Amino acid sequence: MTTEVRGDQAGVRVQYTGAEEWYTVTGSPLAIVVGNGEWLHAAMVRAIEQGLPEGLVGVELA
Repeated sequence: MTTEVRGDQAGVRVQYTGAEEWYTVTGSPLAIVVGNGEWLHAAMVRAIEQGLPEGLVGVELA
């Protein structure tokens, strides 16, 4: 998983282990409202560990 910060937006992409292709997570990019994106990256790691069948739609990253 990678979080790419551009201005006040963060794009989130995932890659299957051993694959070359990267996939943009549905609902990405997200607005960065706190800090420089490190918090968002950590929250995304936690969310992905729980599974994201619908992408980021309706996910709270608290």
